[in-house]
Amino acid sequence: MLRKLLLTASLLCATGAVQAADRVTPGQSLAATCFNCHGPHGVSTAAIPSLAGRTAASIMETMAEYKSGKRTGTLMPQIAKGYTDAQIQLIATYFAQQKP
Repeated sequence: MLRKLLLTASLLCATGAVQAADRVTPGQSLAATCFNCHGPHGVSTAAIPSLAGRTAASIMETMAEYKSGKRTGTLMPQIAKGYTDAQIQLIATYFAQQKP
């Protein structure tokens, strides 16, 4: 009986961990690398601009400019070139949904 109870408890814990992992969206996962400079969830406290709350269209336009070379920067042109347009859209949508 104790063995069944422990097995059931273990399965419930494992299910909870999987459900918690499911809550991380692809956009959030991709955007996590942006947190290093733009702050947790895109809320910056430094000179780097915040991304949280900006429109997705604005973020996508800025990333396209970095990607094409129209906009210059130290790191962002290389970073932007590493993402597909679909990935940039996921990232932009994630940040647009965050509170500034």
